[in-house]
Amino acid sequence: MPATQDPHHARRWLILAVIGIAQLMVVLDATIVNIALPSAQHDLGFSDDSRQWVVTAYALAFGSLLLLGGRLGDLIGRKRIFIVGLLGFALASAVGGAAGSFGVLVAARAAQGLFGALLAPAALGLLSTTFTDPDERGKAFGVFGAIAGSGAAIGMLLGGVLTEWLSWRWSLYVNLLFAVPAAIAAFRLLHEQTPAERPRLDIPGTVAASAGLFSLVYGFSHAETDGWGNGGTIAFLAAGVALLAGFVLIELRSKHPLLPMRVVLDRSRGASYLAFGLASVAMFGVFLFLTYYLQQTLGFSPIETGLAFLPISAAIMVTATTVSTKVFPRTGARPLVPTGMLLGAAGMIYFTGLGTDSSYAAHVLPGLLVMGVGMGLIFAPAMATATLGVDRSDAGVASAMVNTAQQVGGSVGTALLSTLAASATTSFAEGRARTPQVMAEAAVHGYTTAFWWSAGIFLVGAIVTGTLLRGGAPAIDPAVEPAMAH
Repeated sequence: MPATQDPHHARRWLILAVIGIAQLMVVLDATIVNIALPSAQHDLGFSDDSRQWVVTAYALAFGSLLLLGGRLGDLIGRKRIFIVGLLGFALASAVGGAAGSFGVLVAARAAQGLFGALLAPAALGLLSTTFTDPDERGKAFGVFGAIAGSGAAIGMLLGGVLTEWLSWRWSLYVNLLFAVPAAIAAFRLLHEQTPAERPRLDIPGTVAASAGLFSLVYGFSHAETDGWGNGGTIAFLAAGVALLAGFVLIELRSKHPLLPMRVVLDRSRGASYLAFGLASVAMFGVFLFLTYYLQQTLGFSPIETGLAFLPISAAIMVTATTVSTKVFPRTGARPLVPTGMLLGAAGMIYFTGLGTDSSYAAHVLPGLLVMGVGMGLIFAPAMATATLGVDRSDAGVASAMVNTAQQVGGSVGTALLSTLAASATTSFAEGRARTPQVMAEAAVHGYTTAFWWSAGIFLVGAIVTGTLLRGGAPAIDPAVEPAMAH
């Protein structure tokens, strides 16, 4: 649709600001609570075993309902779903902040995940349909990709500051300061255009996808606490794989599929989803193990730990915005994403040199900067490619696939790398005197093992994306040009 007929065109940069605030809130909520957890645990008196549910409840609801959230935006209209997602997220955050018991806190975190699953695909869908000019699209996705890539580090700093200076409850209350103004702005800025055709919702596909993703994410969380050989872990992972295989068969036969296979079978788009998944597997390892390393080995406070991650955020932001505006419109994603994967691997290999007496400036900071440049090269181009040239009626579900790949990748990464690190720590300590120094060395050995595995995952990502991504500048096919947002 020509820009002159698009009611969003004149206010597109304001819309980008609102979408960016919403995206930042969803991304930082995956990590902001982590640093606040010990204080919440002390206040509400729940056990160490229960503690992971405050994180897992959010991931389970968010990961399993994303495809449904994306499709609802396509069917009902993205403005409605975006605003409902923002206000619901705010309400769930208020309930969680005021929680007087563990049960209420976990239920509020699950509700945050549910509304996040409506919000995240609607935000990216609005972005991909508002910015159709290739140059402007590059700038918009550069900003959005920078937020997506650096939100986790910002969440850690914010969580540290709020917990140390105010209370753990503010790591939830703070969402009201993001969500309510964003909802008011969205109500005024966005036009609702109800789709001309409203195909029926694919109920069998929705049930199979949601149950399959739930089983998969739950299975990986279960593996982290109970091990890979545990009967429950095996059952949930097997059920997840079977349900998702069934989902693909349902979609191939459905008249109105939840996820049309044309969305994922495009080579470049499929490679972009894989890039998100693999980068997220490795990325979550950095945040998790470097947090442990900085706090437990180097003795950093929560705020110091949050500040220590700021350079990676800065590197992601500078790289993502520069590459998206200056390079991506000319070259497309093919030279950028595999290079980012190789830089990610290089950063991880640098971290494998960490010891109990390493310093932040010499042994952590250079790796973080290299990783940040790598992530900036991966996230913005992959995000732009994942939603490029999608039929306007599929923009929401194509956007949801980006978030799904990121969420499932994060769950896989956390479980897989935690297990590998734990077994490496145990084997290192075996047969040695359990002195504080030996235990500190064993812990660092566990972290460096996880870094080696993350480096390997990035290398696989470089090969896969280098093979699958098409070369050349991105072009918008006029037949499927994403028109204005619904």
